[in-house]
Amino acid sequence: MIVQENRTPDNLFQGLCTPPFGSPDACSTSPTASQYNIQTSNWLDKSSPGGTIQPTSVPLANLYDLSHAHSAFLAMCDPQTMPPALTPACVMDGATGIGCGPADKCPPHPQFKFVDNATGILNPYLALATQYGWANYMFQTNQGPSFPAHQFLFGGTSAPSAADDAAGIFASENMSGTGIGGTAAVAGCIAETTTTVNLIKAGGDESERIYPCFDHATLPDVLPATISWRYYAPNAGSIWTAPDAIQHICESSGPGGECLGQAWATNVDLTPADVLRDIAGCTLRSVSWVIPTGQNSDHATDNDGGGPSWVASIVNAIGNSTGCDAGKGYWKNTASFITWDDWGGWYDHEPPSILAGHQGDYQYGFRVPLIVVSAYTPQAYINNTRHDFGSILRFAQHNFGIPEGGLDFADGRATTDLRDFVDLTQAPRPYRSTPAAKDADFFLNDTRPATDPDSD
Repeated sequence: MIVQENRTPDNLFQGLCTPPFGSPDACSTSPTASQYNIQTSNWLDKSSPGGTIQPTSVPLANLYDLSHAHSAFLAMCDPQTMPPALTPACVMDGATGIGCGPADKCPPHPQFKFVDNATGILNPYLALATQYGWANYMFQTNQGPSFPAHQFLFGGTSAPSAADDAAGIFASENMSGTGIGGTAAVAGCIAETTTTVNLIKAGGDESERIYPCFDHATLPDVLPATISWRYYAPNAGSIWTAPDAIQHICESSGPGGECLGQAWATNVDLTPADVLRDIAGCTLRSVSWVIPTGQNSDHATDNDGGGPSWVASIVNAIGNSTGCDAGKGYWKNTASFITWDDWGGWYDHEPPSILAGHQGDYQYGFRVPLIVVSAYTPQAYINNTRHDFGSILRFAQHNFGIPEGGLDFADGRATTDLRDFVDLTQAPRPYRSTPAAKDADFFLNDTRPATDPDSD
C-alpha cells in the first residue's frame, strides 16, 4: 500500500483526458468500462453566476493549502435530504466554502484547480494508471483529514475501540495541542498529555476530545503468524504513522515518550527509502504500508514535485526484481495499491455514498485516486465499482486466507475486495519500467531531513 497525500482524481489526473496518455473521448462523467471518470470543465460552484466555474491549473508543488477537516467535507458536500430518501446526499457544489491558507498565497477560487502537467511531472502516475488498473470510484472511508484516514488504512477504523466503532464513534480530525516548546503536537500514544483529538458521534456531535491513544485490532493482528508486515514512515509520533496510535503495538513509555513495543521495533521503519533497500535485499515483508516524506508526498505547500518519481521508483524496484523469492523475483507475486489518504480540499465532482444509520455521520468521504499495479492486471483496465479503504484491507485478507471483514470494523462494511483488478487465469505480464525524473538512487542517497508528509 503506497499512500500519497491529499488529492482527488479531478485535481491530479486531468492528463488521462489529453495526449499522450488519453484524449477528451477517454474521459466522461458517465463512463463506460473504457473511460476515465474525470470532469475537466463546468465544476459546480453554488456561489458563482450560473452555478459552475471553469478550473485552472496549479503546480504540483503549489504554495497554498486547503482545509480538509470534517467541516470542509460538509462545506463541499453541501448535504441535502430529498424525500423520500432518509439519508442525505452530497450536492457537491460548496467547495468555495473550504478555507485556504496562507492568505497571501491563495489565488482566486483556490479549490477549483487541476495540477499542471506541462513539464510532464505527472507522467509516472499517468503511465501507471494507463498501463495497469484505475478505479473510477475509490473513496476515502472517512469524511476528514489524514490522522483518521491512516487509521482506516491500517485497521479499518478511527474509533478508539471496537465498542466505539460499533456505536459509530470515530476520531474525526487531526491533533490539537502543542508539544514541548510550542512545537506541533505529536500524535498517538506518545503525544503530550495536552494533545487531544475530536470524536464524532452519531448525529454529528464533535464536541468531545480525547487523548489520541487507541486500542483495537488492526490488519497485522488478524494476519497469520507466518505473514510478515512493515510500516515505512518518516517519523514516530506523526499523524501518518498509524501504528503509533495503537497502544498494543506502540506500548508507549508514557505521554511525551516513545514507543517501546516489540511489534513496533520489529515492524515500523522510520526511513521510507528503506522499502527500496528491502526490495533490493530480498527482505520485503508480505504486507507493507509505505508513507512518503513531505518532499515526496504530493501535499500542497510541502512537496517539491518528487511524489510521482518516488512512487515509480518503488514500482520499478518491484517490477525489475529478479533474484528474490528463490529466483522468481517479486514482480509475479506482488500487487501494489497506490492511493491518496484524503481529498485535500480539492474539488471533485463525484458524490460519495453516505452510509445509512449512525455510521453515516462520518462515512464515506470524497473520491481519491487508486491505481493497482500487478503482473496480472490487464493494461488500461478501468473499474467502475465503488470502493473504499476497507476494500484494500479485504484484498489482503482474501490473499492470505483470512475471512473478509475479519477486523469487524470498516472492512466489515466494505462490499468489495479489489480482486477484479487481478486476473490470475492470465499469464503474468512482463514488466516495463516506468520512466521518471528521479530514480531509486536519488531517494536512497537523499540526505535532506525527512519531513512529515504535510505540515497540518
